[in-house]
Amino acid sequence: MRIVKTILFYLLVLVIVVQAVFPFYYAIITSFKSGTAIFQVDYWPTVVSFDNYVRVLSSGSFLRNIVNSLIVATSVVAISLLLAVTASYALSRIPFRGRGLLLVTILSVSMFPQIAVLAGLFEMIRAAGLYNSLFSLIFAYMIFTLPFTVWVLTTFMRDLPVEIEEAAIVDGAGPWTIITKVFLPLLWPALVTTGLLAFISAWNEFLFALTFVSNNDQRTVPVAIALLSGATEFETPWGNIMAASVIVTVPLIVLVLIFQRKIVAGLTAGAVKG
Repeated sequence: MRIVKTILFYLLVLVIVVQAVFPFYYAIITSFKSGTAIFQVDYWPTVVSFDNYVRVLSSGSFLRNIVNSLIVATSVVAISLLLAVTASYALSRIPFRGRGLLLVTILSVSMFPQIAVLAGLFEMIRAAGLYNSLFSLIFAYMIFTLPFTVWVLTTFMRDLPVEIEEAAIVDGAGPWTIITKVFLPLLWPALVTTGLLAFISAWNEFLFALTFVSNNDQRTVPVAIALLSGATEFETPWGNIMAASVIVTVPLIVLVLIFQRKIVAGLTAGAVKG
C-alpha cells in the first residue's frame, strides 16, 4: 500500500511539473524555429537557429524596453520595501487606536481588480502630468505592491521577540536605529520574498503599462512583446515573440533560483511557533 501511495505521489508531482514547465519549454523550442517550421509540432529541437533572437535584440527599441522594465521594477521594489519596513514597524510595535482597522484597509486596497481603478487612476496621472512617463507606472504599481509588502512584513515583524527591541532601547537606540540595525538583518527572508514578488508583478504587468504609456521608447517589456511585429509575406512574428518571451523570462528564473532559500524561509516564517 505504501508503494502505491509513493507511486501516486510522484506521478502527481510529475504532472504538476510538466504542466508548469512545458509551456516555457515549448516556447524555447519554438524560438529556435523560423518560417513554416514554427507551425510544426516538435517536442525536441530538430534545428537550432538564433535568427529570432538576433532580430529581437537588434530591433531599435527592445533593449530600451528591457531597461525601462528594469528601472520601473527596481524602483517599485525599493520604494515599496522602504515604506513597508517603516510602516510595518509602526503597525506591529506602536499601539494606537484603529491599528487593526488600518491594516485591514491597507490590505483591502489590493483586492480591487486593475480594471476597476483604471479610469480614476488615469485621470490622476494625467492631472499630475505623469502620463507617458515611467513615473506613472511606478506610481500605479505601488498601489498594488505596497499593501502586500506592508501586510507580510507586519506579520513577520510581530513574530520577532520584543526582548530584542527592549535591549536596543536600553542601549540608547532610537526607532530608526532599531529598524536598520536590529530588525533589517532579521527581516531578510521576508524582504527577499516580498521584494521578489513585487519585482515579478511590476515586470509582468501589462494593463497599466499599455494605458499610461504611448511612446515606444517609454514602453515596458510586456507591451513591447504584445506589439512586436515584423511579419512579412514569408515570415510570421511568432518566432520573434517566443524569443522575446524567453529573453524576459530567464532573468526571473535566475532570481528565483538565487534566492530560493530566502523565499522558502520568508514564506514559511511564522507558520510554526515553538
